[in-house]
Amino acid sequence: MPSDNHYRTEKDALGDILVPASAYFGSQTQRAVGNFQISGRKLPRSFIRAQGIIKASAASINMQLGQLPTNIGQAIIDASEEIIYGKWDDQFVVDIYQAGAGTSQNMNANEVIGNRATEFLQQSSEQSIGTYRVHPNDDVNKSQSTNDTFPSSLHIAAVENIVNRLLPTIFDLQQELEKKANEFMPILKASRTHLHDGVPMRLGQEFSGYAGTIESAYSHIQATLDPLYELGIGGNAIGTIINTHPDYPEKVVAEISRRTNLPFKQPANMFSFMQNRNAAIHVMSALKELAVHLIKITSDLRLLSSGPRTGLNEISLPPVQPGSTIMPGKVNPAILEMTHMVCLQVIGYEATVSAAGTWSELEINILMPLIAHTLLESIEIMSNAVETLVGQCIRGIEANEEICNNWMHASLSLVTGLNPKIGYDLASEIGLQADDQNKTLKQVLQEQGLLTDEVEKALDPTEFV
Repeated sequence: MPSDNHYRTEKDALGDILVPASAYFGSQTQRAVGNFQISGRKLPRSFIRAQGIIKASAASINMQLGQLPTNIGQAIIDASEEIIYGKWDDQFVVDIYQAGAGTSQNMNANEVIGNRATEFLQQSSEQSIGTYRVHPNDDVNKSQSTNDTFPSSLHIAAVENIVNRLLPTIFDLQQELEKKANEFMPILKASRTHLHDGVPMRLGQEFSGYAGTIESAYSHIQATLDPLYELGIGGNAIGTIINTHPDYPEKVVAEISRRTNLPFKQPANMFSFMQNRNAAIHVMSALKELAVHLIKITSDLRLLSSGPRTGLNEISLPPVQPGSTIMPGKVNPAILEMTHMVCLQVIGYEATVSAAGTWSELEINILMPLIAHTLLESIEIMSNAVETLVGQCIRGIEANEEICNNWMHASLSLVTGLNPKIGYDLASEIGLQADDQNKTLKQVLQEQGLLTDEVEKALDPTEFV
């Protein structure tokens, strides 16, 4: 708040404290800033937006229910809507690693909104500054607790990010892989199991497997939305809805749904919601699954594009940047490597959320700020990585058909087609002899008088697919 001095003095239950004169936050936020100089990182914009949505919705319903005077309630709504649209993000200054449960983060929102609402109130009533102060606890936090608003903010932020960013990017990835599968379906190649020669297949079949895997991961993440739609607003401290109007919980959830255009709902069991962070654990598990699948796919693409002269080189990736500071002309699979790193980070984050979930002791989980940071960052970096993977890599992949064909005909696993004709044991001998003598299967079969039209047809790669 504007002042000619550098600091103002505020008082709370612990006494006086100096707060920057220009800050909209107050004493409790300032104490948290002093206590938690840990990472310099703050909870993301999506979480702050969700806090604003909850504070605006709560004020609106408290006004309707006669719990807040209209002028105070409207001032809180106006200030909260500025928070929703990011006007005061620089005023949210509490470190990720803060007091358990997120009380400092909640008070940061309450104080910023309260001080900004006070300005609105004074401007609208033409009162002098200081005539009435919108109280961060009594007014902004009315009918609320950190214990119900913090996890509800997490759910709102996670749902908005998943619905608006993550799922669309995963869908785009699945669609691009499907396009490549169709494009590459005419191309025959050697498969590989244990990184050794396998029977022939189509390059399009390989890519269709990737597309199907991503489609499955999409469905699993989509299924995690249902528990995320539960908001324990009104549960207050432990789920007993103390100090709230009996109609408040249902109405405020409906108001949040109206503001977000998303189907939020009350929990099936309020006490379970307050005690546990089940939804976050479910989402992180699904994100870990996606990460595992993406590591497999990006590893495959690195192998298939390896070379270009000394590797498989069955596909070519779009070049995006030079790959070496010493080897001129070298181009590395940079986008695939970036995706791999993001996926490993998400796998580690899943372990963090699972471990943090074990701290749901008695009525609340005390590690909610850590869970919020970890989950929301996982959604963000995975969304960005998948979007980049699609745009900078998958869309530009080209097949090297001639090389695929050469590897396929060089594969000794074509001998598998002889099993029904000459039996497994003799087919094994033919394969081992061809390998030992560096001959083709047809050469060995011809030398042994076994190359009939029927046998030659059994070696035709098109018979395998």
